This record gives sequence, C-alpha cells and structure tokens, in this order.
Amino acid sequence: MTNDAETQPIDPSTARHLDRRLAGIQRESRLPSVAAGIVRDGRLAWGHAVGTLDGRAGGEPADLDTQYRMGSITKPFVAVAVMRLRDAGRLDLEDRFEDHVPGSQLGRATIAQLLSHAAGIQAETNGPWWERTPGGSWDELAGSPVGQRFRAGRRFHYTNVGYAALGELLARANGVGWFEVVRRDVLEPLGLNRTTARPSGKAAPGWAVHPFADVLLPEPEHDAGAMAPAGQLWTTVEDLAKWAAFLAGDTGDVLARDTLDEMLEPHVVGDNPGQPWTAAHGLGWQVWNLDGRRLAGHGGSMPGFLAGLRVDLESGDGLVAFTNSTAGPFGPQVAPLLAEFMEREPKAAEPWQAAGDPGTLELVGMWHWGPAVTVAKVVAEHLVLGEPGEGRGARFERVGTDEWVGLDGYYTGEPLRIIRGADGTVSHLDLASFRFTRTPYDASADIPGGVDEAGWR
Repeated sequence: MTNDAETQPIDPSTARHLDRRLAGIQRESRLPSVAAGIVRDGRLAWGHAVGTLDGRAGGEPADLDTQYRMGSITKPFVAVAVMRLRDAGRLDLEDRFEDHVPGSQLGRATIAQLLSHAAGIQAETNGPWWERTPGGSWDELAGSPVGQRFRAGRRFHYTNVGYAALGELLARANGVGWFEVVRRDVLEPLGLNRTTARPSGKAAPGWAVHPFADVLLPEPEHDAGAMAPAGQLWTTVEDLAKWAAFLAGDTGDVLARDTLDEMLEPHVVGDNPGQPWTAAHGLGWQVWNLDGRRLAGHGGSMPGFLAGLRVDLESGDGLVAFTNSTAGPFGPQVAPLLAEFMEREPKAAEPWQAAGDPGTLELVGMWHWGPAVTVAKVVAEHLVLGEPGEGRGARFERVGTDEWVGLDGYYTGEPLRIIRGADGTVSHLDLASFRFTRTPYDASADIPGGVDEAGWR
C-alpha cells in the first residue's frame, strides 16, 4: 500500500480491498494517476496512490503528498472565511453584496444567496473559457455585463462568478488578497501547509486523455485572477484529510461548531425535474441525502484535474480523492469507497454510562397535549419529547433555569418553559404556547380557552 502518512490501524484485508478498487478505477478509466484517502476520527485510516505523474511507465509515482488541483473544493474555504466575518459582526448574511463591494451588477444579491448559489447569477464569465485562460482583475470582471439568469432566491443555480464576488468581498474586508485571508485564517491554524494557490513542491501536471487513444495532452495552468476563489487551490491527500476532519466537526479555533452546522443545513435544493432530490447546497458546502444518510463535502474540476471530498455527518468518516485527468466519471467511481470502508470497518459503539442529572426526573414520563399522549425522556443532556423524526417529536437543550430550546423538526428554535406551582413542583410544560399536562386537559394547568366545567362525559 502506498501510504506515507501516519494512519489509524485498519484490518489489512480492508486496506487490500480499497487498494485494489482504486487501482481498478485508475486502469479502467485510463487516469494518469489517482490518490485517495479515508478519514476516521480526524486522521487518515487508509491512503493509497496509483499511477505516475506523467501517466507513463517509469515516471515519478504519485503519493499522498502529491499536490493536485482541487477546483471547486476551493469554495468551502472561501465560505468559511466569509462566515468568520459574520461571526465577528462585520457583516450579516442578509446584507446586499453592494453594501460591501459597490459598483457591480451583482449588488442586489445577498451574501447568503451568493454562498448557497441562490442569487440567480450566471454560471460563467462572458469572456473566454476562464478555466483555461489567464485571469483578469475584479474591475474587469465586474465591468463585464454579468447577467441574472433567474430571480434571486428562486432556485439553485451554480455560479462560479458568485464565488469570485465573495473572494473580492474577503479582500475588501481584510485589505489583503482573498488567498492571504484564507491562508492566514483557515489554512495555517488547521495545519494545511501543503495547500497553496499555485503548484508547489511535488505536484501533478494536468492532462487530457484522448477518448479513443492512449495519448495525453497537457492542460494549461495559470493564475485565474478574479475568478481564482472559484477553483484555484492545490492540495494533497494528507492536507485535504485535515479539511475532512474539520467538516466532521473538528473546527478548532477556526470556526464555531454551531456556525459549521448552520453552513451544512440544506439551504437550496438542487432539483432535477421529475426526479426525487438527493442533493442540496448549504452555505458553501454541498450536502447529499443518500440512502437515509446525510453527507456533506464538495466536488471539484479544472482542466486536467478532478477531485472529491465527502464526509458522512453521522459517523464523521470521510473520503478525499484526486486524479490528474480532465474528464470522466471519477466522482461516482470513488464515492462507493467510503461506504465499503464503513461496512468493513464499523465504528465501535460508545458504551452506555449513567451520566444523567437526577434533578430532571421530575420532567420524565407521560405528558398530554390535549388528549394526545407524549412520553418525555432525558437522554444525555437533552430532554426528549416523543420520537425525534416522527411527527413533532423533538430534542430540547437546556438554556436556563427551567428553560429549554428545541433542536429538531417543528420545534427547532422554539422555547420550552417548565411551569411550577406555588410549592415548586412541576405543574405543566409551556411549549411555544402549547400546554403539556400530566393528565389530559388538566384544569389546574391554565389551559388556554379553559376547560369545560362539567369535565369529561
């Protein structure tokens, strides 16, 4: 196994299986080189590279420290830097772009719409194919007739131009270029020392593979200028593995975990008419709903390169993968490696431990919303009413003395107050104005609208 990184131990048969699968993808799809890794508990559990940098026998072999261009995986780095500005109180997601970068035709779009590709802005530039030609300045891009394809907020419409705009916002807010902001605020704190704006050290050249012959054509590489925030960055398996750990929740001092969770909420569905939706976009991140599991990450492509990043949000396990070829079904080919790893190497279940607060016992048991029966439990630090994911079942987090807030479904963000009688015992629950009582329509519990004096009949 080509594995130069420090990894967590996995069963050797699993490593051999993944090695063979990646080698098969490289050969069957005629890719000059491929490199991939599986991340668990914040570290590489498996890593492997196949092929040579020039795609020829005897060439320099790829390894886990080989740089590949990540393409649009650049966008989540930009998005995290923007969200840091929001968390610092320097902008609001509902601000118009014009409020921070005046003088462009993108001005009416909000920051949130740009982050989630919901601004309706055209996908590409009006000039030559920007991915294959040297880039110009922001003033040149902003001065071109950038158009609106859809009403802002109407639907998902992927836009590279929108992320060029966010890069300019970062530069204006910080007084330095967008990459300097990302390097200073994101890459360095996370130890991503092999992630750069241009190839550095051992780096794979980009190739186009002829569709009908085993020959290669070099692809150009250049500074994309104002469009660079849409897809400029280069990285390695080892570095992108650290970014996968960040996505799994190991955000360190770079970003509040609550902010990451906000970014991963599906803000705009990527709808294909006539098909059930499985993909959406958060604030900078792609999110997927696959076979009942929620995943997040991003794909990337630039001339000569394809890249992928996916993390299972429940387990925290992730996949990173690269190839130095322009085209092919690389993403769908490598994506199953994560599921195969998780099936062969299931995570050990955390042992149950008695760590509850006996003071919450007065809240558990049977409650009634009118005549409907609901059972309350305290699981870890959460008060649980009903079954989360079923009907209006939800978890609640304590935010003060006798005050909780909903975490799921209908009651997300809604207040739950514990109402006590004169003797200090719990009388009833007030959940977003609804009354939950120990018996159906308990007349002593201040039921809105009152309870018929004749009672049940």
